[in-house]
Amino acid sequence: MPEQQAVIDNTHQRLQSAEDLNELRQHLCDRVDPNRPEIVVCHGTGCMANGSTQVTEALAAALKKAGSEAKLMPGIKTTGCQGFCSRGPLIIIRPQGLFYQQVKPKDAEEIVQQTIMQGKPVERLLYQDPKTGETIHTEDEIPFYKMQQRVVLHNIGRIDPSDIADYIAAGGYQALAKALTTMTPEDVVAQVEASGLRGRGGAGFPTGRKWRSALQAIERKGRPVYVVVNGDEGDPGAFMDRTIMEGDPHAVLEGLILGAYALGAQMGYLYVRAEYPLAIKHLEIAMMQARAYGLLGDNILGSGFTFDARINRGAGAFVCGESTALFTSIEGKPGNPRPKYVRSVEEGLWGRPTVLNNVETWANIPLIVNKGGDWYADLGVPHSTGTKVFSLVGKVNNVGLVEVPMGIKLSEIVETIGGGVPDGRPFKAVQTGGPSGGCIPYSLKDTPVDFDSLTKAGSMMGSGAMIVMDDSDCVVDVGRYFLRFLEEESCGKCLPCRLGLTRLRELLDNFAKGKGSEADIDDLISLSEAIQDGALCALGSSAPNPVLTTLQYFREEYIAHVKDKKCPAGVCKDLITYTIDADACTGCTACARRCPQNCIRGKKKEAHIIEVGDCIRCGICLETCKFKAVQVD
Repeated sequence: MPEQQAVIDNTHQRLQSAEDLNELRQHLCDRVDPNRPEIVVCHGTGCMANGSTQVTEALAAALKKAGSEAKLMPGIKTTGCQGFCSRGPLIIIRPQGLFYQQVKPKDAEEIVQQTIMQGKPVERLLYQDPKTGETIHTEDEIPFYKMQQRVVLHNIGRIDPSDIADYIAAGGYQALAKALTTMTPEDVVAQVEASGLRGRGGAGFPTGRKWRSALQAIERKGRPVYVVVNGDEGDPGAFMDRTIMEGDPHAVLEGLILGAYALGAQMGYLYVRAEYPLAIKHLEIAMMQARAYGLLGDNILGSGFTFDARINRGAGAFVCGESTALFTSIEGKPGNPRPKYVRSVEEGLWGRPTVLNNVETWANIPLIVNKGGDWYADLGVPHSTGTKVFSLVGKVNNVGLVEVPMGIKLSEIVETIGGGVPDGRPFKAVQTGGPSGGCIPYSLKDTPVDFDSLTKAGSMMGSGAMIVMDDSDCVVDVGRYFLRFLEEESCGKCLPCRLGLTRLRELLDNFAKGKGSEADIDDLISLSEAIQDGALCALGSSAPNPVLTTLQYFREEYIAHVKDKKCPAGVCKDLITYTIDADACTGCTACARRCPQNCIRGKKKEAHIIEVGDCIRCGICLETCKFKAVQVD
């Protein structure tokens, strides 16, 4: 347990007022020695999967071994995801700010001996810019971080998410204290309205307008009213909400409490995917700590305001990210959508007024209350204020989590922050909004990333997944992938989803096999429009988006599949053939040894051939060959 947390626990004091909170924060800040070294280790899910837990253990052992030889024994702090996932495990040495990447347990002793004890950087662990070759020492100088504007993520990578002391010392719960002592519920709602904050879960509905509508419904129907966190993030490639819950759970909780105060709710729910065990663990710890210190539960900070919350685990159904399905799941029923004859702000959980916002939206609320709606409205662009967190994945050098101001160009995210496409391959398109979004081509790379501009381009903001593609990605195959995903995740309650998605996928399967005709493109479009118009919920109505946008921007690629019987990207197995270039082949036999069909023939140091009739086009030979002798025709 961190030293600061031990200090708090030993006091056994429940905070009775905002003054108590301020005194505690001041006490914690006074205890911090700014000159004391601190080793900050990323314990986000990605870095932990790459061994950051073992790195932390090795660092602790190396420090113990150094013992009294170290002039000032550093502390080790574990944090949430620091964002630069493709370079993990990550370590930052403070106060110097040294940024170490791809750290292994065997590096621990060298870090302690050279950096902690001698003050010298371990050069081989520093980041090297692949474009300039420059060695960069600190986090702020790395292009991946330099172009970002970390607002919602400002604590993540700096605080221990399991330690309420870190959150309070960083200014946590100050917004709650401000609201309870100096603001009326109406004042809070007014600030959220002034901020222009739009929901970060996908639809982009103005948050303040939603809260105002809920208040109007309460006037007509009375209480109770409920507030709910949608943490059922399920888009392929998306991990924004997971990272916030794992790395700064108190921010989500504080935002929820502020929303409850503004709306007069006494109970709230955090609906989190069961596949996010670390997020659930950290949220449970945060709620336990907040209750212990009078920040959650009865008579919060002595204000007379009472509010509590509980966590509901989602069972992994993608459709439960839809509001009505989420509500039925919390109510203990199968998570199926229901018709939205009445908005959830009027009839949500148990038929009562309910405000549902996603994780990132709630995490913005303390910032807005603390700094004011006008401050937030100055960030981003009109009608899309603030910042947005994206998971940048796919064919991009710098895979990770980024936060940028609304209105930034798509190219700046992919080519500057993301470092461009690996191996110098062409940047073909970006899928935004996950399976509900659309493909934006390279020709529109300067499209501003905001709600309205993405919608105009045929895509959507979605929750924030951003999947980069290069020329080796086939748009027909991309459409098939997302349709298969949505076909499996559909509840099947309405006909457009149950039959429409299956038929849409079957049509794309025919394209991938070179079957059908150009006339089938018209069938794809008409069926997509019928599904959009007739589906019960947003899963179905947005499902055709990847198909429609790829048809809009890459129609010639669809035509090539059925007219020329070719897949330009070399992906669709029925339309490609693997061969070996005899001039480039060295006869190393690597491809033959790895071929699962044993269909590659040739003697050592002589050119090989592929028996096309036996080849299953798995692509292993292409991945294995170091001499680029394997060709896809």
